[in-house]
Amino acid sequence: MKTRAKSALIMAPLLVIVFLGGYFLVAGVVLLTVFALREFCTAFGEKKPARWVLWTSLCILYACFFIPGFDSFVLFGFWLFASLVLCFLSMFAVEKRDLAQGMTTILGVVYIIFLSFHIVLVDNAYGGSDIVVGVFRFSGLDSYVWLIALAAFGTDIFAYFTGKAIGSHKLCPSISPKKTVEGAIGGVLGSVLLCGLFGYFFIPGGLATCIIIGVLGGIVSQLGDLSASVMKRKIGIKDWGAAIPGHGGILDRIDSVLFTAPLVFYVLAFTEAFGSL
Repeated sequence: MKTRAKSALIMAPLLVIVFLGGYFLVAGVVLLTVFALREFCTAFGEKKPARWVLWTSLCILYACFFIPGFDSFVLFGFWLFASLVLCFLSMFAVEKRDLAQGMTTILGVVYIIFLSFHIVLVDNAYGGSDIVVGVFRFSGLDSYVWLIALAAFGTDIFAYFTGKAIGSHKLCPSISPKKTVEGAIGGVLGSVLLCGLFGYFFIPGGLATCIIIGVLGGIVSQLGDLSASVMKRKIGIKDWGAAIPGHGGILDRIDSVLFTAPLVFYVLAFTEAFGSL
């Protein structure tokens, strides 16, 4: 329990960053992405991805994001094209890198850089009441970014304690032996509860949307966790890193967030297009 308490203290600043939003959130996401990429590369040992491609791809994406009036579709199209070109270019060094390393580099671009960027997209499009102080824009407590954290971490916490209390049926024993069906259900219910309470108190008009995100987020966040477990088993490691006591590395802590953030963004986008928030 002491280890988990230390981990909570380490992750606590993330809650402050979500509240601040804007440039602070962008800086926080970039920092997390950098740490996650470092752990991702280190995990592959001598067969590591081309780091220079990952760093360049990260810089291109955020440079495009800050161009005033830059269309998001064009942004993603140009960034993806440039990143793929760089990935294939890295394989021109045939004596240093094989095809597997090139594909791993592409995986790092999509899995970590692209998915984590959706946190910024949610804040930019659905960042809340916008508390403006000088040149800074704070998102406050009614930012939809909170749903990413509530769905991902809420699912993890409720799944853990439900599994410990009543878990008896293994969910995916070949992937994650400790996860149970009961824990998975408890995780989804916990996500729905937290997201529903958030909607009720901070976004009453969007309560239904918050509940939908709670349901889908509870499922998708666990898929993100299991997907990361599959990759780690294939690589032959237990954790991506050791930055957070009791939880491994940064990437171990945000693997569910990487799946939940895009879900929240696209649910909100579809709701905005076909309904009301």
